[in-house]
Amino acid sequence: MIRPAARADRAELLRMRQLLWPDSTAEEVHLLLERQDAAYAVLVAEAEAGRLNGFAEVGLRNYAEGCVTSPVGYVEGIWVDPDARRSAVGRALVRAAEAWAVERGCTEIASDCLIENDASIAFHRAAGFEEVERIVCWRRTIGRGSGDDTMHPEAT
Repeated sequence: MIRPAARADRAELLRMRQLLWPDSTAEEVHLLLERQDAAYAVLVAEAEAGRLNGFAEVGLRNYAEGCVTSPVGYVEGIWVDPDARRSAVGRALVRAAEAWAVERGCTEIASDCLIENDASIAFHRAAGFEEVERIVCWRRTIGRGSGDDTMHPEAT
C-alpha cells in the first residue's frame, strides 16, 4: 500500500533515506515530514505489519530537462529495500507520485540519477521514463577566501 508518510514513519524513513543518501539526518526527516504541502510530498510503501519497504519524495519544479510544461512533477528521490525490488513496489511509488503531480495540474513528471548508476537507469526505463539528456554538473567556490581568482590559460 502506498500512502503519504506520517510522523510515526520517522525512524523507517530515516533508515531508508540513509541508504539512498548516507548524509541524511533525523532533523532532515523531521523537517520533511513537517514540510509536506501542496508542493512537496513523501510517499511510503507499507508492507506487512506496518513495516515500510520503500519511499518516494516528489515535488513541483518550474523546469526539468526535456520537459515542455510547467510546473513539472519531479521525483526527487526514490528507494526500495533490496528484498522488495522487482515486486512492483517501485512502480507503485512512481504511479503514486504521478497521481500526486496530476492532482496539482502537471502533465509531465521527471526524475534524475547519477550517470553511472546503472540500476537506477534500468529502473527508470522499466518505470516508463524516457532518457532526455546527459549532463556534467560543475561548481566553483566564489567570494572571499575562494583561493585562485585567475582563469587558466586553456580556459580563455
